[in-house]
Amino acid sequence: MVPPGKKPAGETSNSNKKCRRYFNERWKEEFGWLEFDHKQRTMFCTECRQALVRNKHGKAENAFTVGTDNFQRHALLRHVTSGAHRQALAVNREQMAAEAQCRQEPGPLVKVEVHPAKVAALTTVYWMAKEDVPDEKCASLLELQKFNLCQALLSSDCEGYYRPGSVQAMQSAIAKVLDAEDKLRMKSSPFIGLVVDETVDALERKRLVLFSTAVSLHAGQTSVTFLGTVPLPDSEDWTVADRTIKAMLTFGLPTKKVVWLNSVGSSSPLTHRLSGIGAKVKVTCPLLTEVHCLSHHWSSPLRGAKDVFEAECVQKYEAVMDALCRLSVHFAAENSHLRELQNVLQFCERDTERPGAIHWSSILPAVEAVDSSWPTLLFHLESKSERSPMALGVCEELKKFYFVAFTKVLLDTLPVFQTLNRFFLLEDTDLSILKPIVSATIVNLQLQKNVNGQNFQVFLSDLIERPCEDYKGVESRFFYKGVELADCSKTHVKKFEHFKKTYLEGIRSHLQERFPSRSLEVVSSLSAIFNPKCYPQSLEEIGSYGMDELNFLLQAYSSLVVRERALDDFPLFKRIVFGLRQQSYKDLCAKLVYENSEMHQFFPDFAILATVALVMPFGPGLKEKINRARKLLKQRRWSHRKEDQGLFSIMKIALNGPALKEFDFPLAVEYYESDT
Repeated sequence: MVPPGKKPAGETSNSNKKCRRYFNERWKEEFGWLEFDHKQRTMFCTECRQALVRNKHGKAENAFTVGTDNFQRHALLRHVTSGAHRQALAVNREQMAAEAQCRQEPGPLVKVEVHPAKVAALTTVYWMAKEDVPDEKCASLLELQKFNLCQALLSSDCEGYYRPGSVQAMQSAIAKVLDAEDKLRMKSSPFIGLVVDETVDALERKRLVLFSTAVSLHAGQTSVTFLGTVPLPDSEDWTVADRTIKAMLTFGLPTKKVVWLNSVGSSSPLTHRLSGIGAKVKVTCPLLTEVHCLSHHWSSPLRGAKDVFEAECVQKYEAVMDALCRLSVHFAAENSHLRELQNVLQFCERDTERPGAIHWSSILPAVEAVDSSWPTLLFHLESKSERSPMALGVCEELKKFYFVAFTKVLLDTLPVFQTLNRFFLLEDTDLSILKPIVSATIVNLQLQKNVNGQNFQVFLSDLIERPCEDYKGVESRFFYKGVELADCSKTHVKKFEHFKKTYLEGIRSHLQERFPSRSLEVVSSLSAIFNPKCYPQSLEEIGSYGMDELNFLLQAYSSLVVRERALDDFPLFKRIVFGLRQQSYKDLCAKLVYENSEMHQFFPDFAILATVALVMPFGPGLKEKINRARKLLKQRRWSHRKEDQGLFSIMKIALNGPALKEFDFPLAVEYYESDT
């Protein structure tokens, strides 16, 4: 036994040092096992003392058993990782488990039995919603299961449980279970990410669809949750933010926890619909950072332009491309160029009942295919023009100067966004490259605005001007690849060049709005701190690494972290991360967020920042749910129902429902029977 006041080997006191340290009461909040003896003026570990009293590990005596005045936080971190402390924890857990087992009195187990037929019926309804099977198929599916001798449905007790029209009630009961689980998930998550998608339903009504991202401290895993939809009437911009805030409150979203906002859209350009939403939502969500991704169908910001020529140029181009897509179904298979164009256009998702549903000016493969097959395409359409007025109209538009010129501009512009679009679809996104990619894209657009892109410049140089002698008042005629272009003159060229500059400036401004400099700095700093692959190659270079990024994050989230503690922990944190270089960004964040992990306990401030990083709304999982929600909204079978009747329940089940074996069907049965 080491006498009190004397330190065991390896534990030296600060008592004789000139710079005397003092016990910090805040340490007791961070380390639950820590206590301070005011008489002895020493701190000790209650777990180690408790294990010592039980005489389970007498050899593990240490300074924190007898008491130490080495008042340094690093001393606490060293102790919590020591073998003696871990052994003491194990001994105490075993003893407590044994004592609890002795106190426990055996009693009868009460288990609520649910009739199998009821579970079978709700299971069928649940599966139908997940697999997008219409409600009217429920009765036939139940009969099919009976025919296949499903025992749960063969008993006479199940007769009358299913009635025509009860499917929606069952869906509502299932959705109620899922809604409760979703709210519990958001409540337990320290932070939330919000996603707002603007789209249209089957009746062409604009809607906002809301999703949230959350993280589980018990597993360190993130999840994407569908919250619901709200109608969006055509009115001023401010209603978008108001509708979003109202929807957040309606769906039970804890606004004070919302740290990210990602807005996407497909029904209209976000420049004039969702612009400014972040500033208004931030009033309700003070921790908010905007980090938007590009829409899946990235649309031109000039759709809302005041200049008639600018707006009509984009709209006419996409209308021609849409008509061309419909005509491509009948293209001759013997021509390789047309067959390639046909394959590309048919591969793009299209709705034949909704003209203009696709923003063709954002789909690079379609633009490339039209450009490469342009002469052959003209010849084919001319041959069909006598029998098809539509083919004649498309052929005339393809010959116009604006169509060919805009195609060349798109060939120069769209590849710039390919890297940026792919970035948001990566499973393990490297956030460190987002800021350089966005900056390079903006610079490239500015360069193309001032200097013509390669494809457009080659097109202008390939234009052949010939004097016009047949028509008075017409100076000359312009030919491209042997075809005379309509509506083409020096005036048209000059006017289009002005349009090109305005078009590219609009895209550049739109991109800057989507990625504010502060948001890029937050994302870049999080990557620098939590991505092991961004760390220096050698341990000697790690000393000053990440200081600027950490200071920025500590200032940005000053209300969540303790600045002095984080700065004090950073050197040790960096050394540990350096040793985990094989870990990915998400893996390291998950390790920090997991509440039972040692890193979560050692570095509480970094665990908080890692939680913020994990709920950032990016990735293919989010994209998949957004696309599924859009598909459900556009289904015609909802158009004959009343407003939102049954749609919310279907979308809840389809988007949030877990695997069949993971769902609580007995609880859904209870809700169903209480409501009917």
